[in-house]
Amino acid sequence: MHRKNTTLGEFIIENQSSFQYSSGELSKLINAIRLAAKVVNHEVNKAGLVDIIGAAGDTNIQGEDQQKLDVLANEKFIQTLINREIVCGIASEEEDDFISINSSDNQHQNKYIVNVSVGTIFSIYRRVTPIGTPVSLEDFLQPGRAQIAAGYIVYGTSTMLVYTTGDGVNGFTLNPALGTFYLSHPNMEFPETGKIYSVNE
Repeated sequence: MHRKNTTLGEFIIENQSSFQYSSGELSKLINAIRLAAKVVNHEVNKAGLVDIIGAAGDTNIQGEDQQKLDVLANEKFIQTLINREIVCGIASEEEDDFISINSSDNQHQNKYIVNVSVGTIFSIYRRVTPIGTPVSLEDFLQPGRAQIAAGYIVYGTSTMLVYTTGDGVNGFTLNPALGTFYLSHPNMEFPETGKIYSVNE
């Protein structure tokens, strides 16, 4: 059981050994996502929600109107993950094709790909193509049960990052004064019974 004032950084370090693959790479990737969330949160607050809510004037690959916040979050996440050189590929609902990443230092040595969706929802997989080769569509079209980690970030007056690595779900709320995510919702679970049915059909 984690204390409620645990920071996301501390939580990642404390739980690294429970990851299915404990090389430290996944921890770096979660930290990169944490940084991207802070960047998006900063942009949201700097621009003001009024300026980034609404249609951006383009459509995504599915033909849906792109929303300004979706486009902003997409750009910041891709930029942050590329700059941190921690993934070999990124797929996004806002892009026409996946992005293959090859830093000059590692020549396709990274093990993880990230799928990013609206506003931000993310899933992380270990690549299935051989290390040292460019990523392919096969790396992104894996079944959900093969996910290494998944989560989402909600932006606004209160910014929250929720994620799992397969051993429980935990939510972290950003303290904007300190720029730190703190564990606010440990071990999140569905209630035994509920009155709300919600699914994207």
